[in-house]
Amino acid sequence: MATPYTMTPHVLFTQDGQRTLGFLFSRGGEKSVVCMMHPREMIVTNYLVPDILDAGCACWVQGPRSVGNDLRLEHEIALFDVAAGLTHLRILGFSKTILLGLSGGAGLYAFYNQQSLAAPAARIAKTPGGRPTKLADLDMPVADALVFVSPHPGQGKLLLAGIDPSVIDETQPLTTDASLDPFNPVNGFKRPLDSSHYAADFIEKYRAAQIKRVEKIDAFSRALIAEKIAARQRLKERPNRDDKWRSSYAPVFNVWRTDADLRCWDLSLDPSERRIGSLWGPDPTLSNLGSVGFGRVVTPESWLSTWSGLSSNASFDKCGSAVQQPTLLVAYTGDNCVFPSDVQTIFAGLQTSQKTRVDVRGNHHGLPLAPGDAPGQIAAGLAIQNWLNDVLGVR
Repeated sequence: MATPYTMTPHVLFTQDGQRTLGFLFSRGGEKSVVCMMHPREMIVTNYLVPDILDAGCACWVQGPRSVGNDLRLEHEIALFDVAAGLTHLRILGFSKTILLGLSGGAGLYAFYNQQSLAAPAARIAKTPGGRPTKLADLDMPVADALVFVSPHPGQGKLLLAGIDPSVIDETQPLTTDASLDPFNPVNGFKRPLDSSHYAADFIEKYRAAQIKRVEKIDAFSRALIAEKIAARQRLKERPNRDDKWRSSYAPVFNVWRTDADLRCWDLSLDPSERRIGSLWGPDPTLSNLGSVGFGRVVTPESWLSTWSGLSSNASFDKCGSAVQQPTLLVAYTGDNCVFPSDVQTIFAGLQTSQKTRVDVRGNHHGLPLAPGDAPGQIAAGLAIQNWLNDVLGVR
């Protein structure tokens, strides 16, 4: 019988004066701790916690400062939350720290790792929206190893691949350029559960238009920020009610139709064992136009820092090469969020000489692909246990 574990909540105070909450799972006496965190979610009940305990490690599961609401999420500021957790674990006496990033947590931890390894003066000084990060003054403990499970290229890169470029007017989200509509049968779409088939010239035009749409939202965001900064400057020179209001105004806007990655509907693109559809399901009408979706409600600052595939710093193409520590990457073969080319690019970009990749049958969450299949979560957990013991010798 396995030794019972304890779960202890810890309230943390970040270096920028905010609070966040972490939970330490432990059987007692562990010297190594595996950390898990997602920038937008509280993942206390994550399926990998028991496997980490069985490997002989303690498990630290931390929430971001704003759970379930990424309205104001700026990844540069989220690094203060990560640092608070690692600093606390160092105080508790753990000698070895492993960062385990799952899905969106992978990009967060890759970004943290890059900045923690950089000299303080070389760290990013401003967010993409222009806010001072103060990362140069942040105590950022360096992790001993990293694990990435079903890692997508970054929140912004994920949305860049999935944003619907046929939107003509951001203020009128139902306006559509039929020549770019991914769900128009003329362009190759078929109703699920049949696979669509998009021609090469449409794909090329589509992806170029996705970049243009993100560029437009970036420009719109920067214009809103510039207007606020200008009002603040005018207010210093001549106090007045109008600029007082403008400088205090914190705009929020919607980004509609963000679930239109062609690979979700055309299984011949980046082929894998995945099913038709996206993380949100097989019906693009619901997921692309519904109220729930990636980047649906944002501020200019959060859009640029988190959801812009052009401006965000938290992506593997910008951070992966900084990885020097031993690293394990676990990929699911039926993932409809992380595609084979994504995994290949991420793994190739890791510069560490001690890297291991394990492919496991399952969907993005490690659930079975077909009736009778064992959950991929089991195989993923065992792979992590073996790697922790064989490569890091955590026992």
